Order: sequence, then structure tokens, then C-alpha cells
Amino acid sequence: MSLAYASFNQILIMFFIIVIGAVCFRLKLIDAESNKRLADLVLMLVNPFVIFISYQREFEAELARGLLISLLLALITHVFAIILASLIIRNKKNPQKAVLERFATAYSNCGFIGIPLVNGIFGSEGVFYLTAYMTIFNLSVWTHGAITVSGKRDFRSVVKALLSPSVIATVSGFIFFILRIILPKPLHDAINYIGEMNTPMAMMVAGATIAQTDIKKLLTRWRIYYVAFLKLFLVPVSILSVFSLFDIPRIVLLTIVLAAACPTAATINLFALRFDKDYRYASEMFAVTTILCSLTIPLVMLISNFIL
Repeated sequence: MSLAYASFNQILIMFFIIVIGAVCFRLKLIDAESNKRLADLVLMLVNPFVIFISYQREFEAELARGLLISLLLALITHVFAIILASLIIRNKKNPQKAVLERFATAYSNCGFIGIPLVNGIFGSEGVFYLTAYMTIFNLSVWTHGAITVSGKRDFRSVVKALLSPSVIATVSGFIFFILRIILPKPLHDAINYIGEMNTPMAMMVAGATIAQTDIKKLLTRWRIYYVAFLKLFLVPVSILSVFSLFDIPRIVLLTIVLAAACPTAATINLFALRFDKDYRYASEMFAVTTILCSLTIPLVMLISNFIL
């Protein structure tokens, strides 16, 4: 089965769950407050469990090597996306929107969308390599990302990034992996069961979030499509083209490309609220990129079949 078909099939599953989440919001089974609490549950508990359990495997030098390569590729990807967004995104009429557009281009929804997508295509080994991308994401988004949106240097955010559940799960999981510590089966299975809730919960949250936006209105905002093109196509295809020139394990390379091809990070909504920016515009970019990724990710994977 080709990667394009596999990614499309997985995204189709996720899309149906997103629709269910949107319907639940319209039927008032989920409201804005409960949706926020579900998002916190996914971010603070379910995602970290998925990350930690991906490290519960027999130690292999090749896996450790792949993880280090993933870390380097993730760093290069974030630096490239940040520089690209800074150089080509301009909005003289509304500089505050330009700030949000740069953030939307640079940062992927590698947790909500990335984990279920990579897990569905590559399994736990893919999630294992994805943790490197998520580590760089967490460190970058709470430093450069927060400074970009707020316009202020808040070094407490660095400490917050280092103490985020995802980073803690990555570090502790890596320690267990290196020391070859395997959890007792009942505990392992309990954590794994919680981790399996990630896809349905994350997608329902995404659906409820999209349901809160004015779909008809956002479809007429051409700049959002410009940002979506940069985020969903130009960035992942560019790094795919460059990384393909080197001898990189296929699953490692494609995991990083998939992470980069994910829609705009849901963090943009939280930062827009926290730093008093245009929350509606942030939500619209999140919604459009989330919807369009169902087409662009299979396209990027199809291109990868020709390049690799």
C-alpha cells in the first residue's frame, strides 16, 4: 500500500471523527468550556502516555541512532520554517496578523494531528521518532513562538517548556529505553489503553474547535490560503527535497516530513487569547489548514514516492 493511500486512508478516518466532533458541538453535547478541558486532557495526559509507551521497546543501537537523527532533522525543519516565514510573510496593513501568520507557518499540530497520523501509518516506531520533533516543537513554541506572538521576552516560558508533560514523557521514556526498563504488563497495558484514546479525543476536539468558526466567511480570506500553501506544501516539500539528498533512514525522514506537513498548531489559539491578539483569525487559520491537510498530506506523500 503506497504512502499516499495510507495517509489518505488515515486522514479519512480522522476526518470522520472531526465531523462527529463538530456535530457534537452543534448538538451542544460539547460546549466551548468542555472542549477546552478535553484539549487539556489530551495535551496533559493522553499525548504524554502515547509518547512514553512508544519508548517501551527493546533497546537497539539503530533505534537510538534514528532518534538522534530525528532530533537534528526536527531542529533544521523548525529553523527553516521560522526563517522562511520571517522573510516572505509581510502584512503592512495589519502587522499583528502577520505575526500570527508567521507562527501558523512555522509550527505544526504535531501532537493532536501528528501522533494519530504517524501512529496509523508507521505504528509506535514512527511515534518513537516523532517524539524528537515534539521535543523541538515544545522548546521552540514556548520560547520563539511565545516571544513572536507576545512581542515580549518571557524566560519563564523556557522553564515551562522544559517541564511540559510531553517533554517529561520524552525524557523519562528515553531513560527507560536506555536503561532497558520495561513496565509490568498490567501497567503497560493500562497506559497503552489510555494512549489509544488519543486519536478519537484529539479529532473530536479539533472538530468542536472548527465548529466554532464561521466556515463561510473564512473561505473568502485569500491570505489564509497563502499561509496554508506555505505551511502544508512549501515547507514539507522543501525539507523532503533537501533531506532526500542524504542517507537518512526512510521511516525517520518520512516521520519528520509528516510532522512538518501537519496543519497549524492548536497552540496558536491559546497564544492569541493569552496575548490579546486576533483570536478569530488564529482560529480560522487553524480550521482551514486542518481541513486542507486531508488533501495536502496525501499529495506530499505521493511526491515522496517519486523523490525517495
